[in-house]
Amino acid sequence: MTEVFFYHLKERPLEAALPQLLEKCLERGWRCIVQASSPERVDALDQHLWTYAEASFLPHGTDRQPEPQRQPVLLTDREGNPNDAQVRFLVEDATLDDASPYVRVIHMFDDSDPARIERARQGWRAARAAGHDVAYWQQDSQGRWSRK
Repeated sequence: MTEVFFYHLKERPLEAALPQLLEKCLERGWRCIVQASSPERVDALDQHLWTYAEASFLPHGTDRQPEPQRQPVLLTDREGNPNDAQVRFLVEDATLDDASPYVRVIHMFDDSDPARIERARQGWRAARAAGHDVAYWQQDSQGRWSRK
């Protein structure tokens, strides 16, 4: 079964947390897809991942660029898996109909929006009902993750 993780952004924004999690996935040899809610958000994340840290390089591209299948991290606003990713990140309001093709699906949601928190709860119940291994992760005051 797919692991479905819910990452609750309480102390640091998505832009601080996402690159770290992507780096961990790449260290494991996993390819990733980051699904955002709009083409504009994909563009913003694309720019951010090139500049988030001076000493880091996170290879990535968008599904609108040539040869998306070659990207270790692919940014998109739609379903599909052109880079044969093992991990799919769903940020903000992105949704996924079928988690089964992935080793892990990671929902990242912001603490400041009660509607997103409720959607995450609904996603948790749906993932559990589908038989997936679910886990909830929360940031501490230093931005570290702990499983709850």
